[in-house]
Amino acid sequence: MKRLAIILMAAMCLISCNSKKTIKALLPNVSGKAGEVLVVIDKEKWDGDLGDAIRGLLADECPWLAQSEPLYTLVNVAPGGFADLFKVHRNIVIVNVDPQASKEGVAISNDVWAAPQIVLQLSAFTDEGAAKVVADEAQLMTSALEQAERDRVIRNTMLYEERELYTQASSIFGGAPHFPTGYKLKKATEDFIWIADERQYTNQSIVMYRYPATGDPQKDLSEDAIRAHRNEVMMYNIPGMFENTYVTTSEIGAFTTESIRYQGRAFVQTRGFWEVENDFMGGPFVSVSRVDEKNQRVVVAETFLFAPNKQKGPTLRKYEAALYTLRLPDELDLDKFQYNLDEIILNPED
Repeated sequence: MKRLAIILMAAMCLISCNSKKTIKALLPNVSGKAGEVLVVIDKEKWDGDLGDAIRGLLADECPWLAQSEPLYTLVNVAPGGFADLFKVHRNIVIVNVDPQASKEGVAISNDVWAAPQIVLQLSAFTDEGAAKVVADEAQLMTSALEQAERDRVIRNTMLYEERELYTQASSIFGGAPHFPTGYKLKKATEDFIWIADERQYTNQSIVMYRYPATGDPQKDLSEDAIRAHRNEVMMYNIPGMFENTYVTTSEIGAFTTESIRYQGRAFVQTRGFWEVENDFMGGPFVSVSRVDEKNQRVVVAETFLFAPNKQKGPTLRKYEAALYTLRLPDELDLDKFQYNLDEIILNPED
């Protein structure tokens, strides 16, 4: 009887999983532009202090860009106008202020009316309580939206990647990120690869390189070590347009490192600004570094952007997402991406 019960439970789980997959497959595709968030809230509240709190969080300036750009583009819809047309939006924040609410906080749901969709339900008893929830749950809200945006890019990358570039990079490093369409190989050595999507007014590059590990991960992935190795690699591999010019790390602006986990894998994420030594070119960059313990080396994947007089936030977010598909030689290839709610927050390492 015990054995029969186990078999029945397994069958029920399989039926339930298949039902969920079937329901998800029937959902329409999401609408809206990348980096756009639909906020469902009364206009009176939107124009008041509560709206200011939400805008202060979600429409704040991107911290990793030199010029002023909002983190997200916000669109307000009143609850009475939240019809089917809006329910298929990619990112939705629903604000529910009700003295009879069951509790205060933020609940996260996925693929409610469309796929791949994220819905944040913010509940509070009063406007003041809702503003406090925004402040208290700021990291949860921004991390959830950021990962949802990243996951969509990764899904598309997996469907429409430059497979030949992945094969070339993997032959050098034993593992690699998956590269979006449009990129072309510019340079490859035994420890370095550079690919770029070069257009008339913009240039998006992804580089990958490695260097020996010391056996001390904290030292290998420290801010000083990452900066020093980056400058050395860029100086020897990415020249500028003129003699005695080369890419380096700018001393102007923030240079930050953060330990994060994504889909069960540990990364050190670095953000900063690059410039060309003895020239006037520059822009933002973001990199991820991982220790390949099996081969005792540090592997780095980085994207940097040159787009003068153009909005950079959405573009950088798009190409940054590819970095998080980086797999080390002893890890399975990411041939099918699955959304993992347990990894929705980019948690600092313990």
